[in-house]
Amino acid sequence: MQYSKKVLEHFAHPHNQGVMKNPSGTGMVGNPVCGDLMKIYIKVKKDKQKGEIIEDIKFETLGCASAIATSSMITDLAKNKTLKDALKITRDDVADHLEGLPPIKMHCSNLADDALHAAIKDYEKNKK
Repeated sequence: MQYSKKVLEHFAHPHNQGVMKNPSGTGMVGNPVCGDLMKIYIKVKKDKQKGEIIEDIKFETLGCASAIATSSMITDLAKNKTLKDALKITRDDVADHLEGLPPIKMHCSNLADDALHAAIKDYEKNKK
């Protein structure tokens, strides 16, 4: 299986990895077929002009190189974005920014996207 340099870089040196204390929202998703498990934490800040912004984001992932790389990449893509813009990030955006994923590993970009959306949904639910 051939991985891009970008995937290997994010796997070997993941960005924003770790646990977040007192997150604004948490999203956890898994794939029972491959066994990957992703958890994303977000800290949301309210900005008078821009609205709600993901000020900080962290992840914990148990899985393969693609799962870790996609978790790392989605945190890079979502950080400092408004919630509205973060919800527009797609699995294809994640894969494109990683310079491609093997077809058999595209489900990892789905998981990353789903985990981010779950964290935002959790924030929305908890702020009420």
